[in-house]
Amino acid sequence: MIKALRHWLGLDGLAPSHSERLVSGLGAFVGIFATYWISTQFLGATSSLLLVGSMGAGAVLLFALPHAQLSQPWAALVGHLIASLVGVSVAMLVPDTILAAALAVSLAVVAMHYLRCIHPPGGATALIAVIGGADVQAMGYGFVLLVMLNALILVTAAMLFNVPFKWRRYPAAWAVKQASAEDTDGLSIEDLERAIQELDLTVDITEDELLQIYRCARRHPKHSREKRKETA
Repeated sequence: MIKALRHWLGLDGLAPSHSERLVSGLGAFVGIFATYWISTQFLGATSSLLLVGSMGAGAVLLFALPHAQLSQPWAALVGHLIASLVGVSVAMLVPDTILAAALAVSLAVVAMHYLRCIHPPGGATALIAVIGGADVQAMGYGFVLLVMLNALILVTAAMLFNVPFKWRRYPAAWAVKQASAEDTDGLSIEDLERAIQELDLTVDITEDELLQIYRCARRHPKHSREKRKETA
């Protein structure tokens, strides 16, 4: 019963190490300190709180999940760019705030899907463009520039902050090495891409990382058998 409940709640995944948790928290501190300071210079302390809320969500991805597909520079930068453009445009064209808010987020999601830049904080960015108040509205498309400045600062902070930690790199391309066909029984990235397309899945992990996981998993049965022989 407890196992079934944990599975339903999504608690049956592997937990990261204590060092990984602490590093993630420290990275988020560095990233948000920089972005919040920049925002206050342009928007003031009150209005900047809304924008930093969006960047706070981005910090969770970039520093706690640096290898996730949703955290990569293309998603983090283009996702915010598209979302802010959509949000400002909808705010200008649709006078009803409730309708504009819902429309901005929904259109941003569709646009991010088509451009392969799904980034959850982008939904908040689109929403802020509509409900951010007079200061945000007065900026017009200048809000897009401020969003991109903050996004660039956050991405740069993630790139620099993760350099000393060998087990984590940002972008993920710096950390993952291609798995050879011999290591994966001939399974290729193209095979994984076709399988993902056939299942119509949105996978928050790169195909190369899937191959790496598969290669590592193949070693465990042999390792377990050897351990059992040693203890027999």
